[in-house]
This record gives sequence, structure tokens and C-alpha cells, in this order.
Amino acid sequence: MKVKDNIKVGLLGIISGFLNGLFGSGGGVAVVPLLQNLKIEPIKAHATSVAIILPLTIFSAVSYYISGVKINIYELMILIPFGLVGAFIGAKILSKINNKLIQRIFAILIIISGFRMIIG
Repeated sequence: MKVKDNIKVGLLGIISGFLNGLFGSGGGVAVVPLLQNLKIEPIKAHATSVAIILPLTIFSAVSYYISGVKINIYELMILIPFGLVGAFIGAKILSKINNKLIQRIFAILIIISGFRMIIG
């Protein structure tokens, strides 16, 4: 990777962390397209995005907790096992879908998410 690419990846990390702290794991919205801009194929961009979510999310959760935001442990204990099952299924399916379809699905999800945010 060139120095210029390292700077881009560093900035991407800052953007991803910021979005994660602000929206809760929302950094992938920026990470995936920006990684693809660096000529990383879509499936690798998605996998990289997912790989950085855990440390960013743990850090964000601790920051929220320190600032006084209460976390519902009961809901957390229900969500985690089901979320792990969903993550496993999603990762298995992702590895079998071609890159163009992944891009289209991701774009549709982004559009739907944006629309839902606009209409509140």
C-alpha cells in the first residue's frame, strides 16, 4: 500500500470510529464504499468493515457507559445469542453472493435507511 493509501485508510478509520460512536456501528456505511474506492473488492470491503465493528463498538459502549448512559443488560443478553446466529448466517451467505449483487443489496439498504431517517 502506498503512503497516500495509508493516509486514506487512517482517515477512513477516523470517519468509521466517529460514525460508530455517533450512530452505533454505522461506520460500515462509510467504510465499505471507501474501501472499494481503494480498489478492494466488495466482499473483502464488507469483511473488513465487519472486522473493525467489534473493537469500535466496545469502545463506544464503554464511552456511553462512562458518560452515564444505562445499558439494558437483560435485552443485551437476549440480543447477543440471536445476533451471533444472524452474523454467522449473513457471513455464510455473503461468501456465496457475487460482488455486483452485494453492491446492489448494500445500496438498497442504504437508501431504505436514509429514507427512514428522513421520514423519522
